[in-house]
Amino acid sequence: GFFQSYAVEVDVKDASNATCLYAKWMMRFLIKYETNSSDYKNTTLNLSSSVTHNGSVCGNDTQAALLAVQFGEGHSWSINFTKTNETYQGDFITFTYNTNDTAVFPDAKRKGPITIVVKDIMRPVQLNNVFVCHNTDFFEAENVTQIFWNVTVQAFVQNGTIGKKESRCHADTPTSAPTVPPTIANVTTASTTTLSPAPTTAPKPVENPDTGNYSLKSGNKTCLLATVGLQLNVSQDKPLLININPKTTSADGVCGNTTATLKLNDGNSTLIGF
Repeated sequence: GFFQSYAVEVDVKDASNATCLYAKWMMRFLIKYETNSSDYKNTTLNLSSSVTHNGSVCGNDTQAALLAVQFGEGHSWSINFTKTNETYQGDFITFTYNTNDTAVFPDAKRKGPITIVVKDIMRPVQLNNVFVCHNTDFFEAENVTQIFWNVTVQAFVQNGTIGKKESRCHADTPTSAPTVPPTIANVTTASTTTLSPAPTTAPKPVENPDTGNYSLKSGNKTCLLATVGLQLNVSQDKPLLININPKTTSADGVCGNTTATLKLNDGNSTLIGF
């Protein structure tokens, strides 16, 4: 088995006992945490056989739908969905893990629940369509990797009936067959004319990011200073380069006796953490 974990199935009903939010998926979490000896350990958090979905909400034209599950020793995960007149999509994923669970986090230095929030990258789905993604998807943030696979979900279910039409994730979409370049064996017409290759346009260079000055205070004293220019290089079908703009980016975090955390955000979500 590639991933051994329990599947989760949640069927949320409205006041008339009709299905309004349905989801079935598998997930697990890879977490890096600090121990009492100030080193770091990696651990895996899987779903238990007993999962509750307290707090899940159907949602409507003015209220977001919420899919929330609780499992194990104080762990929880949720995603909220928003909709337009024609589509719905995932908004934010909130994951809370409890380091008091000594079976998963032995010798953890920080005790208690820790919550992280990430922006979902789910594309808009037509209302009354079911979103399906069999391939594995990953979200990485703040020493946590969230792993999902075999996902089926529909928010804002109409008339209590799950839609029959599927909207597949990009990873599930089959790609077209590659074009076979001509070879000497399949060239039938010879030519003595030498052709120069078509000129190519040089890619536009990406400007260097502006340098930002970021600092943290502990009481009245500055405990961390960073002067740095930052660029994110996102690997996908079309590579994406993003320069972090110091003018719209603020610093947050905390300084400890042996560790310090610097988080940079643009007011909507954490861009990067050190």
